[in-house]
Amino acid sequence: MTSRPAAGGGRWVEVDPARVARWVEGFADRHGPPTTTVEAYGLLLAAPDGATAELHTPPGAPGAADVSGFVAAAAAPRRLGLLLARKGAVAVGVAAGEELVVSKVDTRYVQGRTAAGGWSQQRFARRRDNQAKAALGDAVELAVRLLLPEAATLNALVCGGDRRAVDTVLAERRLAPLAALRAERLLDVPEPRHAVLVGAIAAARAVRILVRDPAPDRAD
Repeated sequence: MTSRPAAGGGRWVEVDPARVARWVEGFADRHGPPTTTVEAYGLLLAAPDGATAELHTPPGAPGAADVSGFVAAAAAPRRLGLLLARKGAVAVGVAAGEELVVSKVDTRYVQGRTAAGGWSQQRFARRRDNQAKAALGDAVELAVRLLLPEAATLNALVCGGDRRAVDTVLAERRLAPLAALRAERLLDVPEPRHAVLVGAIAAARAVRILVRDPAPDRAD
């Protein structure tokens, strides 16, 4: 389980689907038995002491009316497409449940930034832009070749890395069927490699929970 501060207060925790039921039990033990409300994102748990937990339905899973249904849906095997892009590297894959069944990683050199000034700096910048465009072109063709034929079988497409790079790839007209499956979640991943792609499966399947603790009592 990972945890990080949330914008606007509270904290995000990411929980393996197999551990969600135990996490909810712990929340109830700490804050009291919560009421459950169905929301667009998933379920809202509101405890008697004012604490809340927003359980966000993971990519590709159906909605649920209660915690037991949510847990079953989150843990069920799903077929997810993966598209990770950052700088000159791209990784695409298809996960069936927790297993990576299709994968390909492609790396193209993109020159780093230079501190040179004047004409040399402009020349390096143009070269770098051309290299980056070529890398994204390769990423598009990789997605067309490996992910597009799988589109009809996917429950969702989960992306990661640099949002601008991912947006550029999915703006390709041929990839419209994949773009329509894109999950809102963007995974924070390092430069794509095969190991990173494998690790992205667990991150894509994890249940994100926004936890807000009760407000502290104020003395009169």
